[in-house]
Amino acid sequence: MALRIRPAAKDDAQALTQVVNPIIAAGGTTAHQTPFDESRLLRHYIAPPMLVSCQVAEQDGIPIGFQTLVWPDDDGDPFPDGWAIIATFVNPDATGTGIGRHLFDATRAVAAKAGVQVIDATIRSDNLAGLGYYEAMGFRDYDLLPEVPLRDGTRVDRIRKRFDF
Repeated sequence: MALRIRPAAKDDAQALTQVVNPIIAAGGTTAHQTPFDESRLLRHYIAPPMLVSCQVAEQDGIPIGFQTLVWPDDDGDPFPDGWAIIATFVNPDATGTGIGRHLFDATRAVAAKAGVQVIDATIRSDNLAGLGYYEAMGFRDYDLLPEVPLRDGTRVDRIRKRFDF
């Protein structure tokens, strides 16, 4: 089973919905509660205006994970210059196999070339696997956003982690 990490392309959008939507449907590990269609996934992850990198993990030619890094553009949650925001999704059947590490190796290389100084990962406090993943990648806690409401009104703390270059 050959693993390949490569930059995402526009025609990956449909396949990547098949990675993220089951994660959303399962609940508890992402702040997203609405499934992605091809168009929204393309705008949000593959080709957003502030894109630094979107990497895809393929196993035998089938996308099984992806990681996006963007420059922040949210006035309601400003970040210092040089910071970027990361998001990672791996097919639940493939977690714990090193795919996330390979994705982050590729993302980190692109980030360094783009001049990123710090990467932010903001994770739900009940997403223990995600918290553990980012910790294993070298991210460290730096802030807590208490009781952030999800779309359905559920309040969940968000833990902010940072990776410094």
